[in-house]
Amino acid sequence: MNPPIFSFSLLAPKYWPAWLAIGLLWLMAQLPWAIQRRLGAGLGLLAWRLVSQRRNDTLINLALCFPELNESARETMGRDTFRNAGIGVFEATNAWFGHPEYYRDRITFEGLEHLRAAEARGKGILLLGAHYSLLDLGAAMASLHFKVDTVYRPQKNLVFEYVMTRQRQTYHLWTIPYRDMRLLIKALKSSHIVWYTPDQDFGRKHSVFAPFFGINAATITTPARLAQVNDSAVLLIHFYREGNNERYRYLITPALDNYPSGDDVADASRINAELEKLIRRSPEQYMWSHRRFKTRPEGEAKLYEEKKKWKNR
Repeated sequence: MNPPIFSFSLLAPKYWPAWLAIGLLWLMAQLPWAIQRRLGAGLGLLAWRLVSQRRNDTLINLALCFPELNESARETMGRDTFRNAGIGVFEATNAWFGHPEYYRDRITFEGLEHLRAAEARGKGILLLGAHYSLLDLGAAMASLHFKVDTVYRPQKNLVFEYVMTRQRQTYHLWTIPYRDMRLLIKALKSSHIVWYTPDQDFGRKHSVFAPFFGINAATITTPARLAQVNDSAVLLIHFYREGNNERYRYLITPALDNYPSGDDVADASRINAELEKLIRRSPEQYMWSHRRFKTRPEGEAKLYEEKKKWKNR
């Protein structure tokens, strides 16, 4: 796809704070990794202390998904989740303003042969992943071995939308707004590799309830429908940072067989189970602050507190 076209309207005074923020992000990307890691960890721990609603949502999710852990262990995991999310902010700036080649000797790929086998079919490929703290960097690192389209949620701020889309297109083939199903289908019909993350709660429409970490979760049926477009292969991906080092691991699973089965609940349950297995490899690098279980089956009580609303005084 062609890069987004710059508009001089983005230079209006109301956008100056956004351009200042972009400049700050660029400066952050120029720092040595050791400093980035420490600053990111500090940013995450500060958020843990200050952003009480996200902290509470995270602890609720961890209590639901890891009942075998005691409260102290879950709090430690929650704090580590925020710390990794803070580091992920710096990793995202490195993806936008750095170059993937920097990571070639710092990443271990497993399962590339499964992707090559799927490519040899000459059909579309649907890569299913989850929302990890290093989501943007994972996509940039993928470009070292293959070009991928990504499905994303557009930014409301037009400056951020312009800059992020432009930078992402340096390592993505197409960037597809998540509501643009026509373009998504076109990508699969063009035998592209499409990166799709089905692990969030999008409400009841186009969803079924399927277990995720043992909890019924509203799970979209979109992957099963997309797999039927161009007889596309469905593989899963997982990537994570190894410890505190600047080393990363990237895993691609074999293509799912007998998928889709035609049973929406069974297919959604299968995807959730596969994602869960991968997330458990590095659970502290998953985005537990998302309200994954917001939509409940009929008759079940809400699991999260009502979001606080600011009122004009």
